[in-house]
Amino acid sequence: MSGSITVLPIRPLALARKIAFASALGVALITANTALAQDAQTLAGSITMEGRGTVAVTPDMAVITTNVVSTAKTAAEALSENSASISKVIDAIKGAGIEAKDIQTRGFGIYPRYERVASGSDQQPGIAGYEVRNGVEVNVRDLAKLGGLLTLVVESGANSVDGIRFEVSDPADKLDEARKKAVDAARHKAEIFASAAGAELGTIISISETGTQMPQPLMMRAGSMMAASAEAVPVETGEQTIGANVTIRWALK
Repeated sequence: MSGSITVLPIRPLALARKIAFASALGVALITANTALAQDAQTLAGSITMEGRGTVAVTPDMAVITTNVVSTAKTAAEALSENSASISKVIDAIKGAGIEAKDIQTRGFGIYPRYERVASGSDQQPGIAGYEVRNGVEVNVRDLAKLGGLLTLVVESGANSVDGIRFEVSDPADKLDEARKKAVDAARHKAEIFASAAGAELGTIISISETGTQMPQPLMMRAGSMMAASAEAVPVETGEQTIGANVTIRWALK
């Protein structure tokens, strides 16, 4: 009796499962080997160092907030007077070359003003009149215009200036420069420590940014601005600081 061999067909689904299992096993082995290599590198020695880089920048724009405060017996009268005055201020600002996109209304409000009553009196204070406050925040992108603009807004009717805020319009490039300095600082310190320990820096294992310092607006109070003068108000922009912190870990060799 001759022998016979029966070949069982392999189902496509079963074959696909076997292939998927083999692929997953291969990925797991590669991952495990990579992890072992990293662990071995860590065991061989590593150094972690922080670095900080800073860049001094000069503000290139200013933000001022100027107001008109009006009082009258009735709210309607105070509002009418205030609207006329703030319109003159806005027209003067636009006439100085400030674009409409850089002018924004701020702090509008209508408030009752109460009569004074004697101390200890049971009398309830009545309304003596109304106060209307309206202001505009102005972005001054040409700092050469700033001093003259401050004088102009007062001469055109503003009777309150909250101050000046100096800013850096686009700090992105300077921040990148600070980041590079932070990396250089971290590497410099790591090289000193590694050399003192008789080792050298190897490849970077990890690197992360641990913080940034953006320019903080510098405030200048109004001071003598309210004394209208034909001369431009003197202003100084000063400097601001942009910074970055980084933490880097190197393998030692």
